[in-house]
Amino acid sequence: MSKIAVKPITFPGPYLIFLGDLKDRVNAKTGQGLADWRPEMCLGQLRLDGCTIDLGLPDMDISLAAREGVRSMVIGIAPVGGGIKEEWIEVFAECLKAGINIVNGLHTQLADIPTLSASATLGNAQIYHVRTPPSDLLVGTGRKRSGKRVLMVGTDCGVGKKYSALCIHRALQERGISATFRATGQTGIMIAGSGIPIDSIVVDFVTGAAELLSPDNEADHWDVIEGQGALHHPGYGAVSLGLMYGSQPDAIVLCHEATRTRVDGFPGYHIGDLTARIEEALLFASKTNPNVFCAGISVNTSWLEGESTEDYLAKLEKVTGLPCVDPMRGDLDLLLDRLLEGK
Repeated sequence: MSKIAVKPITFPGPYLIFLGDLKDRVNAKTGQGLADWRPEMCLGQLRLDGCTIDLGLPDMDISLAAREGVRSMVIGIAPVGGGIKEEWIEVFAECLKAGINIVNGLHTQLADIPTLSASATLGNAQIYHVRTPPSDLLVGTGRKRSGKRVLMVGTDCGVGKKYSALCIHRALQERGISATFRATGQTGIMIAGSGIPIDSIVVDFVTGAAELLSPDNEADHWDVIEGQGALHHPGYGAVSLGLMYGSQPDAIVLCHEATRTRVDGFPGYHIGDLTARIEEALLFASKTNPNVFCAGISVNTSWLEGESTEDYLAKLEKVTGLPCVDPMRGDLDLLLDRLLEGK
């Protein structure tokens, strides 16, 4: 079988998570993801005035972080568009001058900013850009690949696609099943140590990148692929569709946040009926894999109020006829059973 050509990505640890002046927890998903899935690497958090997000890590400034042995500061913010604020640059420069590397998952290339480039040289530090795709990507072929694949499909951004994939990957491994988590976004790549930043690729090559990310494998091996955006998303739908075509999933898992009814940040765009979202996803996924099916619904219930998680999931199960789980709180057995049985 062919081997994946995606190179491993490593950053010196331990980490300081930069949260800036963030107030929206949805946009803290990079920092939160590392704190949840790589806690042994996270030594502290850096919050500026006005920040209301707390990852439960010790608060540190650059001086304390250097004394405590922090080797890299990870930008733990994922704002819409992936840009940075002008006032953050001074903090980044101080970090680099102190000899602390910066791990950047944003679209902005920090190394192209003269102040930061000079600061890195002074501190003998490096700037790592996670959103740097391979340079030799090809267009998708549509060729059927060996092995099995399950793709996380979202009803919006920030609803739990990455966490769902990581939980399913872990649960498959606990059953003794060969499985690999395939990261498609900056946070997933930082957690997994490899992957392809799908949203940084010229659109003609997105399907080819997805094929490269999930290559031929043994017949009983499962690739658990992190999703991006949502098919009906007015901003990111194109990325989601390209990833779906190239992934050629044998199964999909719909990922939803229980209290979300509208596309976050896009007034007037509703998520709508979940059954319709599944039918929509299966329609498009069938273009490259006619046998695709939905294995279940993964629900982030962390913001649910006034109704128990069990009641919410039971109602959703009755409506959809599918296993509905919160992978961070409940049992994945029914969803995994359906996935492995192929129906």
